[in-house]
Amino acid sequence: MTQHEPIIEIKNLKTYLGGSWVHKDVNLTVERGEVLGIVGGSGSGKTTLLREMLRLTPSASGSIRIFGQELTNASPKTLLSVQRRWGVLFQQNALFSSLSLLENVAFPLKEHTALEADSIHDLALLKILMAGLPASSAVKYPSELSGGMQKRAGLARAIVLDPELIFLDEPTAGLDPNTAAEFDELILNLQSTMGLTIVMITHDLDSLWRVTNRVAFLGKGVVLCAAPMPELVKNPDPLIQAFFSGPRGRVAEESYQHGDT
Repeated sequence: MTQHEPIIEIKNLKTYLGGSWVHKDVNLTVERGEVLGIVGGSGSGKTTLLREMLRLTPSASGSIRIFGQELTNASPKTLLSVQRRWGVLFQQNALFSSLSLLENVAFPLKEHTALEADSIHDLALLKILMAGLPASSAVKYPSELSGGMQKRAGLARAIVLDPELIFLDEPTAGLDPNTAAEFDELILNLQSTMGLTIVMITHDLDSLWRVTNRVAFLGKGVVLCAAPMPELVKNPDPLIQAFFSGPRGRVAEESYQHGDT
């Protein structure tokens, strides 16, 4: 894979689930180092597209290439080698309730490396600190953490293997506006510090303005437009206008224009 080759390249993707076509012809590229948001109305196939990139949901046809590897027909060995290069923050954080925060973050290191216990401990603690959590939180269990702290814990685990790419599924869902804004800043800081490429599904309009370089809008089974937010909100497609032209959309855009985000 060359430096200028897209990290993700999706071509002519078709997805058939539950007796209907979710994706009819999805085409999308994600460039190295960018933050790409994926949005669309209910039932547009955002989460399905994420699951297909993660190879948790099969595609009917088409191509998904990540790091230059075709994944739709990849062998388990090839798929595992690619999966080790990405991290995932699931919407519900997917933390093990019976493990401490440190044990949760250390879990991928135990599964995918041959590091000594002391090194695993130190690396997991480092990622906890990088995610903006205090060292004292390492011994706590998920039930003892606030919603915002659980999000940060999930993010710490997503970056513990130093991935090149991370997938974020509704990263600010359930957070109050101030905590969501702080989490957005954390994402931007980690992206800059670690040189990450980020794919983010979100309904948070403030996050779309604050964090993304481009946003892909799914509708009618295709990507209707993929563009920076200032360009996307001017797209005349009725689905796009209906999504962004409501009161919340106008407030988020005005806040961005006035530098409040």
